[in-house]
Amino acid sequence: MVPLFYYLVLSAVLFIIGVTGVLIRRNIIIILLSIELMLNATNINFVAFSYYLHAITGQVFVFFTLTVAAAEVAIGLAIIIALYRKKASVNVEEINKMKW
Repeated sequence: MVPLFYYLVLSAVLFIIGVTGVLIRRNIIIILLSIELMLNATNINFVAFSYYLHAITGQVFVFFTLTVAAAEVAIGLAIIIALYRKKASVNVEEINKMKW
């Protein structure tokens, strides 16, 4: 059996990679992927604690989190496509105004 500490370290590493991607990268698609990486890192925590505490609530919460994340990706990609069609770029620094 794998100790809980290993899952927490894996989750922390994935979350740090996601935060680094959000803070350093300027491409909107990479930022969106980094946010998804952070969400999946928290899902690892939920599943690990759910397993070790013998409770199903963490796994149910992961199911709802994945559902919301899928909707977030669909809406985010639609916004990115609209911005690319208007500005011809997905760079954050070039898209400085919400007004078109």
